[in-house]
Amino acid sequence: MARRSDATREAILKAARERFAADGYERATIRAIAADAGIDPAMVMRYYGNKEKLFATAAEFDLRIPDLTAIPRTEIGATLARHVLARWQDEETMMALLRAGVTNPAAAERMRSICATQLGTAFAAINLDNIPTRAGLVASQVLGFALCRYILEFPPVMAMDTEAVVTWLGPTLQRYLTE
Repeated sequence: MARRSDATREAILKAARERFAADGYERATIRAIAADAGIDPAMVMRYYGNKEKLFATAAEFDLRIPDLTAIPRTEIGATLARHVLARWQDEETMMALLRAGVTNPAAAERMRSICATQLGTAFAAINLDNIPTRAGLVASQVLGFALCRYILEFPPVMAMDTEAVVTWLGPTLQRYLTE
């Protein structure tokens, strides 16, 4: 049976993810997050200490990169492009991280760490050389695409369907990984 404190923690994290995604790190406040969670702001502080610690917890994110060893080498770029779309669609945590990462050093470091660790692990599994550079280049494309599509909402990028994104983004990711 779940304890009430577990439910409160989850409510705070859900509210924090939504608030950070909507307002960004700088504008999100403990008071607003507490109001969204339907609790007193002191409870947020009790469980998480401060806004930075709350953000760090709320920004835990698994990219869920597919097993690249199970994919033909010539299909890796297209597979990752499809995965990016599926993973980012309505994903509040990544949007919050992306928004905050542009202006907040702690959020930027969290984003760098997620990309380096998770992409690095996935790329090591398929025996790539120069993994940090490849991971950085893939991240630059994926994050740039996500920024333009989901945050800045560039109309031509937003209008692209999955196959159009795969057609445009897939070959670039493929080149970064296999050339």
